[in-house]
Amino acid sequence: MSDERRRELGQFLRDRRGGLARAELGLPPIGRNRTQGLRREEVASFAAVSVTWYTWLEQGREINASRQVLEAIARVLRLTGAEQSYLLALGGYASVPLAEVAVIEEAPAHVQRLLDSLDFPAFAVAPDWGIAAWNSAYAELYSRIAAVDAADRNLLWLIFTDPHLREMLPDWEETSSHFVAEFRAEAGARLGSAAHTALISRLAQASPEFAQLWADHGVERFASRQRVFLHPVAGRLVFEQHRLVPSDAPELHLVMYAPA
Repeated sequence: MSDERRRELGQFLRDRRGGLARAELGLPPIGRNRTQGLRREEVASFAAVSVTWYTWLEQGREINASRQVLEAIARVLRLTGAEQSYLLALGGYASVPLAEVAVIEEAPAHVQRLLDSLDFPAFAVAPDWGIAAWNSAYAELYSRIAAVDAADRNLLWLIFTDPHLREMLPDWEETSSHFVAEFRAEAGARLGSAAHTALISRLAQASPEFAQLWADHGVERFASRQRVFLHPVAGRLVFEQHRLVPSDAPELHLVMYAPA
């Protein structure tokens, strides 16, 4: 496990421990300020590990944590399914070895043909959320996509740095928060890699809003939801967002905006 992943794992556990309502475990508030979060001793006791070992885990020390122990801690902290998957990925137990996936600059031809066959906006996203392909309907929705430099053609980068796209999103704050939490959920196994570190650093320097959301350690799985765009020509457009994974190109996600 890389140093960055150990630090992230420790910070993630500290945040979730501090934010857990003690009443969920039948425990009363403690201290003068009636603190709600669990103490380290309590997490260690419920997870059946030593206090010293759990303290070292939160401190990001170089120790090994088994899958079973991390799952036990996840249960104690009442982590969601997405948060538990993220915790396991940080611990080196990702279901897919995402850390080994190379950067994809262009989608395979058959994926492009699939996108072109759709009459509603759709695009392909690489593991680093680079936009590897799109169809003409998406280009009509977001007219700048073809003109964006290839190095900047990243969904997170565009959401946080393109004022034109921001103006098109009346729910920009909610959408950007979802994106960061979803990206973190998918990126656990890649933490510490040069490409991932460079992307996060670049985004944090370019956008204080991204830096704050990243520091909040939100984690959530993708969920289909309504997307609203204020198009400069077509006006208000409402879609339902879906995401599919091609069985023969599982490293790509196809994002589709079906008319609502």
